[in-house]
Amino acid sequence: MTRLIPHLWYNSEAEEAARFYASVIPDSRIDHVTTMPIETPSGPPGSVTIVEFTLAGQPMVGFTGGPMDTFNHAISLMVECDTQGEIDRIWDALLDGGAPEQCGWLRDRWGVAWQIAPKRLAEMMRSNDRAAAARTAQAMMGMVKLDLAELERAFAG
Repeated sequence: MTRLIPHLWYNSEAEEAARFYASVIPDSRIDHVTTMPIETPSGPPGSVTIVEFTLAGQPMVGFTGGPMDTFNHAISLMVECDTQGEIDRIWDALLDGGAPEQCGWLRDRWGVAWQIAPKRLAEMMRSNDRAAAARTAQAMMGMVKLDLAELERAFAG
């Protein structure tokens, strides 16, 4: 069976990042940690760590490969939450050592871009009531951390 597995290149601390994510996001775990047994362009034997982990049921790989590339907004990880409490808990945890951004985005301490959003937001944005969707989008644009109750109020008009 063919699978798509996101692969994240960390300058350092891929295992620490994966363990942290698994502690914050439900249905997450570390599946396997290994080190490269040979010398690579990123370092001597044992210096490159490969972490296979699961985030919210999605297989992922983290790789400590040294300072070659940095994370940017072209790729982000989106966590859809059922409640404001879940949004708050995950947002606050991932934001520790990171930086908030507009519209529910943040950068964690490793530079990974995250979107922490209510599941309901996608439904509101897809609504056939395009005026309600526009009000929701306008409300979202004025937020940093998303506020589900405020989004619902905007949608309702």
